[in-house]
Amino acid sequence: MNELPPQRLALSTGVELDVWTAGDTANPAIIFLHGFPESHRTWRHQIAALSKRYYCIAPDQRGYAGSSKPPSVSDYAVPKLVADVFALADVLGVDRFTIAAHDWGGAIGWAAALGRPDRVERLVIANAPHPYVFQKMLVEDLGQRAASQYIRTFRDDELERRIAENGLEWFFDHSFMRYFTQDDVSPEERAIYLKQWAQPGALTAMFNWYRASPMTVPAMDEIVPRPPFLDAPFPKLMMPVLIIWGMGDKALLPCMLDGLDSLIDDLTIARIEGAGHFVPWEARDAVTHALMDWLP
Repeated sequence: MNELPPQRLALSTGVELDVWTAGDTANPAIIFLHGFPESHRTWRHQIAALSKRYYCIAPDQRGYAGSSKPPSVSDYAVPKLVADVFALADVLGVDRFTIAAHDWGGAIGWAAALGRPDRVERLVIANAPHPYVFQKMLVEDLGQRAASQYIRTFRDDELERRIAENGLEWFFDHSFMRYFTQDDVSPEERAIYLKQWAQPGALTAMFNWYRASPMTVPAMDEIVPRPPFLDAPFPKLMMPVLIIWGMGDKALLPCMLDGLDSLIDDLTIARIEGAGHFVPWEARDAVTHALMDWLP
């Protein structure tokens, strides 16, 4: 996938995305969505295997790498990010499709499936919490609230000032690499990350995904009103959903799997032991097998 240059696609949402595709356009389509702080490369191992049977589409989402970086926080509100997914499918002539999504891409995947079940045929989520479960746990579960305090940091402009002072390599070492060893992330991979983050406006745009999110992340000693939607009926997903979860995730704890069967009619969960948050490449073979076994 990475040996060929991307297509630069102008979307009806007003942004241009770098998009990699692989496989026969006549095959069923899968749109792969990455999260923070990555790019289309999140799913590279799975795309290499699945492109023999599926038409694989992997964008760098708005704000990332070489794709458009609108300037306002409001440009990264979830409805606009979801609209990019359908606009991308439209420009490629794809009507119904599967979404495979990780981390922040998963938030967009959940919202897309909830909003347009007529177009999202199947949903694959890798270590990205269902919005109802996530907000519930942030209010009720102190362990998950503690694990999510990084979100408050990412929303704070002070972090960007510190990165400007100390450099991108400092941020790489003090955030991303806190969870890995040098064997997990090669020097070549490190260089790719740093090059993508160094694109003008990229770091601000990436953090704007967090700033634009409506999710309430209370401080540890904060008493917050319970969001009303937690006590109202929540829409149920009826399409088949596969959840792939790296059980060693330190940011999104296994409690994120609790109660999903009441929110999803056709649910499959693949628990991946020995892998953490970045499960698509931490446990590439296990994730690929889970996908290939589940997809039609």
